[in-house]
Amino acid sequence: MRGRSLRPGVMTVLEARDVTKTYRDGGHVVHALRGVSLTVARGEVLAIEGPSGSGKTTLLCILGCLLTPTSGRIVIDGREVDAHRPRLLRDLRRRSIGFVFQQFNLFESLTAAENVQYGLNLKGWSGPRAVQEADRVLEAVGLEDRKDFLPRDLSGGQRQRVAVARALAGPARVLLADEPTGNLDSVSGDRVLGLFRDLARSEGRALVIVTHDPRVRTIADRVVTIRDGQLLHGES
Repeated sequence: MRGRSLRPGVMTVLEARDVTKTYRDGGHVVHALRGVSLTVARGEVLAIEGPSGSGKTTLLCILGCLLTPTSGRIVIDGREVDAHRPRLLRDLRRRSIGFVFQQFNLFESLTAAENVQYGLNLKGWSGPRAVQEADRVLEAVGLEDRKDFLPRDLSGGQRQRVAVARALAGPARVLLADEPTGNLDSVSGDRVLGLFRDLARSEGRALVIVTHDPRVRTIADRVVTIRDGQLLHGES
């Protein structure tokens, strides 16, 4: 692990404390996460590295309120996540979190612009406001000339950039990305990483990237390593 300590007075936007996740596989107990604690500040880019099966994606899904931890606590933008309050979970996912999935999760019957607009609709944006915001983020990821294309007419890298644009659209304070450059060529990958960095700095968003891509280190304020469900050597 490497990085800098948070500056005094910097606001924490995302916090995990002593998070565990346990599964049962037949008669076996699988400890996917073992007491993970971390914080991410406003404007900070945190990269999480580790081998396959180390718990990276499980942690990301718990931070994004897609999975419930077995124990521990998650606080997002000052609000503690409570698994027994489904409306709170939905509100956090829709309004406070932008998620870039490794498998895109685009609607095949919607154009690139409509996919982004649909994500904005879930966040409470509609009409011309949603259209303008979708156009803005699609231009930012270099897809202004592909906004009316269906996913089947886009390359894998272009579909990934639509997924990135959907996560970036709107006011989400926390951005979570699962291998966001995995399907991008070097030029597109560098462009997306630069966009992530600039958004974190200029708009004060907290960004967590799960990755195997060494290029992510060039934009990260901190890099943490997870292995066998544990962060190595604590957090710095």
